[in-house]
Formats: sequence, structure tokens, C-alpha cells
Amino acid sequence: MSKNEPLTSLGHQTTYKQEYAPEVLETFENKHRENDYWVRFNCPEFTCLCPITGQPDFAEIRIGYIPDTRMVESKSLKLYLFSFRNHGAFHEDTVNIILKDLIRLMDPRYIEVTGIFLPRGGISIHPFANYGKPHTKYEEMAARRLLTHE
Repeated sequence: MSKNEPLTSLGHQTTYKQEYAPEVLETFENKHRENDYWVRFNCPEFTCLCPITGQPDFAEIRIGYIPDTRMVESKSLKLYLFSFRNHGAFHEDTVNIILKDLIRLMDPRYIEVTGIFLPRGGISIHPFANYGKPHTKYEEMAARRLLTHE
């Protein structure tokens, strides 16, 4: 979606995509660019598929970002995350796909994505990926948060 087009999901009948659909993501203008502030989303009912077995994987996806000029619209984010339901990807890949799609969409100052996947086969996986805008304090912040992430 073009960054200057009106929102198409919010306030309209919901259509759920059955396949991975980054094109459903939409943005709106950040009206407080002069401020650094966090926007956090929590999706406790995320599902995707194991790319090898086709078995469902369940997770909580946490997204936190510091916006620059554009912000992700929450209904479009919900529809985007739902589109992973039939998508096969390893946990680490899923978190990095979400991160990269949101970077391309918004070009945020800083963003991080965590996946808290439920155990399967007796082990749980919690991948974390982040990004800070190059040549800014946010790039340094990303490096620091990655090195100190638990």
C-alpha cells in the first residue's frame, strides 16, 4: 500500500487472507515526530505452521517500536499476523520476516520483535530480532539491547 493512501481495513468488513500477506499492512502519519515514544503490540494468539511437518505452532508475538514518520495501523497488523496461519516457517524465520516487513513499511527509528513460541517436542523457542536506524542513536540502542537481551 502506498504510504499516502487512505486506510482501507479500518472501519470496513474484515477479510482474512489465508496465505502470508504483507500487502495488507497499512500506515498512518505519526503526529508526534518530535517525541521519542514506544508503541507496543502483543499478539497472544499467533499461529503459523512448521515448514517440515505442517504441524501448527502457537506463539505470543510482541512488537515494540519507536516511530519516525509513519506508524502501522493496528487492524492491518492484526490481519497481517493472521495471514501467517497457513504459512510454513521456522520460528526464527517468522520473527525476522515480521521485523523486515515492518521496517520496509514504516522505516521506524527502532523496532524489536519477540516470538514466545509454545513448547513442541519438549522445547520452546523465543527468538528476538531488532533494528535501529543506521547512523543514529537508535542503531547503537539496537546493538546494546541485542547484547543485553535475555
